[in-house]
Order: sequence, then structure tokens, then C-alpha cells
Amino acid sequence: MATETTGADVAASSPGMPQLDFSTWGNQIFWLVVTLVVIYMILSKVALPRIAAILAERQGTITNDIAAAEDMKAKAQEAEAAYDKALADARTEAHRIVAEAKAEIQSDLDAAIAKADAEIAAKAAESEKAIAEIRAGAAEAVQQVAKDTAQEIVAAMGGKADAKTVDAAVTAQLKG
Repeated sequence: MATETTGADVAASSPGMPQLDFSTWGNQIFWLVVTLVVIYMILSKVALPRIAAILAERQGTITNDIAAAEDMKAKAQEAEAAYDKALADARTEAHRIVAEAKAEIQSDLDAAIAKADAEIAAKAAESEKAIAEIRAGAAEAVQQVAKDTAQEIVAAMGGKADAKTVDAAVTAQLKG
């Protein structure tokens, strides 16, 4: 029975965890290196080229997007400059149109004022002529009334006045 060993004896005689057994470290290091080389080969031949391609594609997309944004920015600045120029041209044109309209209105107004002044002058001349005629007629009427009144007064006082004497007296009185 000496060859029979119990589970407690085996546990006591074994060094513990197989990873920590110094007698198997050579094998473990060999397989560690083989595994790392295989992992490195797989990553460098399969995974890393795919990752690099994706990164390159992203970088290309970003570069293209930045270039497109710069182009759009330049076009927007050109459009803004064109808009500002068009706006300035429109304002200049509007000012020119306003100036032309003012000049036209002023010339029409001047013509209308000249026409109105001519009409007023003509009516004033007609009015002056009518007033002169009325004054002349009134002066003649006053003179005639004065002559008739003077003859009536002389006749009422019992005197006799001839028309020439009455005319001379009335004319002398009216002149001053």
C-alpha cells in the first residue's frame, strides 16, 4: 500500500498552479511567443489594413467636406458681394429716377406756374380795363349828375343857368 497515494498527498507534493511551475516555463514562453506572433500577423494583415482604410476614407471625406465648405464659403461671399453691388446699383438707379421725377415735376410745375401767371396777368389786365371803364363811366355819370343837380339847384333858387356855364363850373370843381 505504499504505492497508493491519497489525494491529500498528491496535493501536498504538487507545486500548485501549473503556470507557476518553473519546469514548464520554457514551453509556456514558447507558446506565448507563438501566440503573440500569430495575433500580430492576423492584426497586421487583416484588421489593421481595414482600420487604416477606414481612417483614410474618413480623412478623405473630411478633406473633401472641408474643401466643399471652402468653395461654398467663397461662393457665398461672391453672392453677397454681387447682392451688395446689385443693391447699391438699385439705390443709385432709384436716386436717379427720383431726381429725374423731381426735375420733370419741377418743369411741369414751372410751366403750370407760368401759365397761371399769364392767365392771372391777362385777367388782371382785363380787370384793370374794366375798372378803368367803370371809373370813366362813373366819372362821367358823377359829372352828369353834378351838372343836372347844379342846374336844378340854380333853377330852384330862381336863377337861370345855361348849360355851358354849369358845365364849366362843375368841371372846375371836379378838377380841384
